Amino acid sequence: MNRTFSQKKIALITARGGSKRIKNKNIINFFGKPLIAYSIIAAKKSKLFSKIFVTTDSIRIKKIVNKYGAETPFLREKKLSDDITGTNEVVADFIKKMKLNDDIICCIYPTAPLIRKKDLREGLKNIPLNNYVFSANLTDQIKGNTFVVKNNFVTKLINKKKTFYKKILTDSGQFYWARAKTWLKRKKIINVGSSVIKVSRKYAHDLNDNNDLLILKKKFRLIKRK
Repeated sequence: MNRTFSQKKIALITARGGSKRIKNKNIINFFGKPLIAYSIIAAKKSKLFSKIFVTTDSIRIKKIVNKYGAETPFLREKKLSDDITGTNEVVADFIKKMKLNDDIICCIYPTAPLIRKKDLREGLKNIPLNNYVFSANLTDQIKGNTFVVKNNFVTKLINKKKTFYKKILTDSGQFYWARAKTWLKRKKIINVGSSVIKVSRKYAHDLNDNNDLLILKKKFRLIKRK
C-alpha cells in the first residue's frame, strides 16, 4: 500500500482524567515518568507529526503533557469523558472543533509505553483509502476486540469463546491512523476491511487493570535491558 501524503499529520492522544480500575491511570509514575509521557515522546521521535495534541478533561493532565511538549487547545467536555464514550467520538469531536477536516489523524493511547516509532511509520504507509489502520498482536484469549486477519486486513470479528481459528489477533491499544474524513464518517475503528500493523507481543500489551500493569512493567524492563 505504501503511499506518500501531502496532508498534515496530526497526533492526538486521548487522556481523560477519570479511571476506575487504576486511579489516575494515564499519569501514574512509570519508571520515572508519567505514563502518558511515553506516547508523547514516541510521537516526537517518529518525526511524522506537525502537531501533537492531547484531548483531556483534566487540568492536571493538561499541565503534565504541556511540560512534555504536547498541546491542549481546550478541555474536553465531561459528557465525552465517561466510561461509555468511544475513541471515535472523542477524536471526531476534536477534529470538528479544531477544523482538521483535511488532515490525517493518528490517535495514540496514553497507556502505550511499548509503542515504537517504526510501527507508527508503518501505520502511516498503510492507511486504507476510507478506513483505519491500527496495531495488533496475536492472542490466545477471546476477549475485547479480537479478529481474524488476511493479508493484513480484518476479515472477521470474533466475539464467541468457541472458535476454530488458529490465529486470532487483538487490538494492541496503541495507535489508530485514518484520514479526518474517515474519523468523521466511520464510527467503528475495528471493522471488517480495516488494516492492521502486526506487532510482537513483547512490544504490546493493552492496559485495563492492575494485572495488565504488572505485565506491562515486566515487558518494559525486558526491552530496556537489551
